[in-house]
Amino acid sequence: VSVFGQQSFSTQPFRSVFRLSSFVFHSLYINMKLSVASILLASLGAVSVSVSAKSTVPLYKRADEEMIAAHLKRENEALLSLTAEREQEQNGGAKEDARALRGSDQKLQSESEVIKDYANAQYYGAISIGNPPQSFEVIFDTGSSNLWVPKVGCTHCGNPFFGKKSKYNHEKSQTYKEDGADFEIMYGSGSVSGFFSVDSVTLADDMVVTGQRFAEVSDAGGLGMAYALGKFDGILGLGFTSISIDGTPTVFENAIKENVVDQPVFSFYLGDNAPGELTFGGYDVTKFEGDLTSVKLDAATYWQIKLDKVEAGSFSSGSAAATAIVDSGTSLITGPRDDIAALASAVGAKPAMSGEYTIDCSKVDDIPDIVFTIDGKPYTIPGPGAVIKASGVCLFAFMGINFPPPGPQWILGDVFMREYYTVFNYVDQTVSFAKSK
Repeated sequence: VSVFGQQSFSTQPFRSVFRLSSFVFHSLYINMKLSVASILLASLGAVSVSVSAKSTVPLYKRADEEMIAAHLKRENEALLSLTAEREQEQNGGAKEDARALRGSDQKLQSESEVIKDYANAQYYGAISIGNPPQSFEVIFDTGSSNLWVPKVGCTHCGNPFFGKKSKYNHEKSQTYKEDGADFEIMYGSGSVSGFFSVDSVTLADDMVVTGQRFAEVSDAGGLGMAYALGKFDGILGLGFTSISIDGTPTVFENAIKENVVDQPVFSFYLGDNAPGELTFGGYDVTKFEGDLTSVKLDAATYWQIKLDKVEAGSFSSGSAAATAIVDSGTSLITGPRDDIAALASAVGAKPAMSGEYTIDCSKVDDIPDIVFTIDGKPYTIPGPGAVIKASGVCLFAFMGINFPPPGPQWILGDVFMREYYTVFNYVDQTVSFAKSK
């Protein structure tokens, strides 16, 4: 059992610099799913960890058919957008003016929107808020740090016929406390906004975090159809408080403070076409083979580590180390555009109009292994495991995105985490991997 030590020093200058320098990256990445150790240690101080059982939340997976349907929808939208741009060009250069109004790098923005609106999030599970409890399906997202759910009366929050959402009603909770501060997250297609409130949050069946600050969302229009058609009601961020909106302590940090977890760790087991598990306060040795290998975080903001290289067939990302985020909030693996284009070519995948890649389904078994070397150790994704297949379409689950500093170069999403049981240690600042059974 880990015990927090007493360590205090000023982190405000770093935090201020980080927030300023990361503004551009947040607008592109936190929205995916929108996912600083010194701040954590200083704020928690000396905490003794009590003995309590670890708890597990079942995780349910969106069908591959839904993922492919979403891909085809994006292809159609990309075709319509291209047609509209060509018409604008023919009408005297309106395209250039319209693009300038939306920002100086529209290509980067449009290519990153696919993952940052949770359109590719596949796994979700249940929590409850308040007393008596109100239940919600949420994406447990290591790529962001806030908890939000829709409130009663929320606009753009599904409809009675499809994508119906559970909505929080604070008037029905005996443990609700008013906060009222504004809350807003910017997504590529707009914002998700509301206000902060305070209530108890229950993880699994018996882990109750009291006095948790979270957001009641009154307008979820910024997530577009990804939210309207999705099976999730909200997002529970499992990143660090250093990237939390308004500096709000995360649910898991408060769980540690309130001694409701055995150990300051949580663990993901992602089932392939079967339910997965998220364990709070420990890990399940029956879900992996061999020993866990721990990797020290490069930055305790997102769960960021150093990535030595990526190889597949004739492709190699080179010898220069890169940064990578281990992210449960997206199914895809992303990397620099040039690297992903070369990787896709090496395995026989072809670019699609949406910025994604597809591959001939008859050649899926011929895709070579894709090897990620992390801290000197190879982690292999079998070629067929890098494909999402349904309805005669085979989507290569890699996408090229260039994030500006201080963003990562690579994002290791569910495609990676399905192959490797993953343990996140909030205090030791490590991510540990072992081959999933």
